[in-house]
Amino acid sequence: MIKKFLYLEWKAFFRSASFATNLALKILMGFLILYFTVVFLALGVGAFYILKKMNFDPLLTINKFLIYYFLMDLIIRLLLQAIPVMNIRPLLTLPFKKPTIVHFALGKTMLSFFNLLHAFFLLPFSIVLLYEGYDVVSVLLWCSALFSLVYINNFLNILLNNKDNLFVIFIGIVLILAGCQYYKVFDITNYTLPFFQALFHTKWVFLVPVLAFVGLYYWTFKFFKNDLYLDAGLATKKDIAKTENLTWLNQFGTLGTFLKNDIKLIKRNKRSRTTVIMSLLFLFYGLIFFNSNSNQPEVMRIFAGIFVTGGFLFTFGQFVPSWDSSYYQLMMTQNIPYRGYLSSKWWLVVIGTAVSTILASFYLYFGWQVYLTILTAAIYNIGVNSHLVLLSGAYTKTPIDLSMSKGAFGDKKAFNVNTMLLSLPKLVLPLLLYGLGSYLMNANLGLAFVALAGILGFAFRDKVFTVIEKIYKTEKYKTIDAYKQKS
Repeated sequence: MIKKFLYLEWKAFFRSASFATNLALKILMGFLILYFTVVFLALGVGAFYILKKMNFDPLLTINKFLIYYFLMDLIIRLLLQAIPVMNIRPLLTLPFKKPTIVHFALGKTMLSFFNLLHAFFLLPFSIVLLYEGYDVVSVLLWCSALFSLVYINNFLNILLNNKDNLFVIFIGIVLILAGCQYYKVFDITNYTLPFFQALFHTKWVFLVPVLAFVGLYYWTFKFFKNDLYLDAGLATKKDIAKTENLTWLNQFGTLGTFLKNDIKLIKRNKRSRTTVIMSLLFLFYGLIFFNSNSNQPEVMRIFAGIFVTGGFLFTFGQFVPSWDSSYYQLMMTQNIPYRGYLSSKWWLVVIGTAVSTILASFYLYFGWQVYLTILTAAIYNIGVNSHLVLLSGAYTKTPIDLSMSKGAFGDKKAFNVNTMLLSLPKLVLPLLLYGLGSYLMNANLGLAFVALAGILGFAFRDKVFTVIEKIYKTEKYKTIDAYKQKS
């Protein structure tokens, strides 16, 4: 039966209308996976000797900070790891046992790269411990316990997937714990270190995470098996409709009509609201690059500025027109000008960028030069990247089912690896322009080059929109066909 499911997954991938896009993304993700694999391998092999050279006890030091390691792992999973979606409804009418369907879906998560990546750190580090003469049984039990904790995070991510704002809560917890430890107010590692040390030095303690993993798998299995009904976990959620006129937008004509639809979409759907929350988190990305202790290259400042001001642009704009996929076919049968539709999306992205720029004014604490970099990045986002996200949307044919945010094995991720990969080309040009100006004269000339690109993009907006509109019309029927697919 599992073999048949694998066969169906294989056909779904190759028969998808967005096969070419998916294949390109898979290749790009392959390079990204290879990079992180090499990084984790290097850490796994070198961590022991680096810590020893710094006069630290390698095993003790690793155990001390494992609490942060697993907390950050859970946060990254909540942000990026998508829950595998199967076309479950048709399977329920076929002679497939429900336990088999659930086991297969959960098994897919266990083979996720988010789990396998940890092996490239834990296994080499364990081998080094054995090479350095540590007790064989203790190392094996310690490694088994840590892998159990990795899979505990995997199933926690599945169970917590439909809980709103948990990502922000976990980020807050980590920041508070790290801040308290840095300022010596409270050190959480004093309480977690004995447990992780016991996983190595006390033989039976490894059973605690192992049994917790087995129990959590059974709990997750029962949870989804009980909801695997068309009128339960797979049912479309129904909410009480609320009317909002937003009549003040009527003065903008067709543009106002589209803007009203987008504002209502953001307010009424959890996935789109989560997108807004994610975009606010982008505001703090610059703290990595703009603080005085940062050792990042100067050119990375414009990179940070693009992210600080472009949070909404990247998270919401990247999915135009997928946000409207549920009624896109109906919309295309109406006498609706593409220019008005695209203009409304563009203005929404521009407003989001402007709001982010204003909220980012706290970076004035780091000096006027830093905030000037952010303003320059905002100009570039408005003039260039706002057009690029609309252009990429013409080729991104992934439907978004807003009604399935709480369905069994549903995926409500508002932010994923594919989104980031599609965002990479939008970051290369400003880095090159900034680097060129800095090389020819100084950083101010680099900022001038980036701002000039944004101004030119805004000046030729009508011509760019004509090109984008033409591409959308060319891709219209392919997009409609892709949005008909539910898997």
